[in-house]
Amino acid sequence: MRASKFKKILWDIEEVLNFDHFQILRAIGKGSFGKVCIVQKKDTEKMYAMKYMNKQQCIERDEVRNVFRELEILQEIEHVFLVNLWYSFQDEEDMFMVVDLLLGGDLRYHLQQNVQFSEDAVKLYICEMTLALDYLQSQQIIHRDVKPDNILLDKQGHAHLTDFNIATIIKDEERATALAGTKPYMAPEIFQSSMSGGTGYGFEVDWWSLGVTVFEVLRGWRPYDIHATNSVESLIQLFSTVSVQYSPAWPKDLVSLMRKLLTVNPEHRFTRLSDMQTSPYLAKINWDAVYEKKTEAGFVPNKGRLHCDPTFELEEMILESRPLHKKKKRLAKNRSRDNSKDSQSENDYLQECFEVLQQEFMIFNRESAEAQGNTSE
Repeated sequence: MRASKFKKILWDIEEVLNFDHFQILRAIGKGSFGKVCIVQKKDTEKMYAMKYMNKQQCIERDEVRNVFRELEILQEIEHVFLVNLWYSFQDEEDMFMVVDLLLGGDLRYHLQQNVQFSEDAVKLYICEMTLALDYLQSQQIIHRDVKPDNILLDKQGHAHLTDFNIATIIKDEERATALAGTKPYMAPEIFQSSMSGGTGYGFEVDWWSLGVTVFEVLRGWRPYDIHATNSVESLIQLFSTVSVQYSPAWPKDLVSLMRKLLTVNPEHRFTRLSDMQTSPYLAKINWDAVYEKKTEAGFVPNKGRLHCDPTFELEEMILESRPLHKKKKRLAKNRSRDNSKDSQSENDYLQECFEVLQQEFMIFNRESAEAQGNTSE
């Protein structure tokens, strides 16, 4: 029994994972960078979410660098309140990332379903996201897109941060300068840094975004009326003139904590676990129990349904020009066509990009890495 188990681990380590190792079950979402479906790994029967990004589209939209940066970050991190990467691989058409499957839906979906989150439920999200952000900070990572859409719930109702496609790594005393994020959730210093004379920004921006997210999940609207069309100049003016209106029904300790997250000056903002632990609002929190998911969630998603828009599945089956479930046939046809035609007819630049992408894509297998770690101990 032990020998066969050991043999199985060696087989996992040696084998290069590919699309054929997974059973595609159904489409559950799409974002700016790709689509997501539920898959089952055939040998272990474990379920995952698989994000796939079309190579040609990524090249045409100049998004390859972002995909590579996301992969670089996800391969180096693992945390109980993140959506963790398990495998990455590629074929001629797509790049694939296989990650933890969380079936409880994201907070945006539940807000759209008119879920009224209790204060206790949101208090746990604050704690779980605090642990996630504190961990990312220890790894020198700024997420830059903390918002309800990127906080996924598991079946028990615990929160996990996902989507690292605009995350960045800053080392030592470096500062980020890019105007990156989703405008209503972006910290004032991000807009300031894009103006002449801006000094850049650091990890503090994620804690501002957490404040905006918590406010929205509790109230149903955001603390500032900001839209994608607002100019940077108008937003800098807004932050200096408009003050946040907190709910009179909120406990004073909660308002006090929110003020510390939504402080315009990042030097005065709460920006780490130790800061949050000094808040009277979180004084009675057992942080070890939170980390171990022993604290019961105040909102548990309905287990009898899939918490996503059902149109994703229809689009994949009916409207998608390169549906995933027909990939095997399509690739076989493409290979036979490629062998029979003159390669000079290809767009040379695009072909060159494909070749570079093919060579530089980072293949990853956490299962193998863990198995190798176990055998070397």
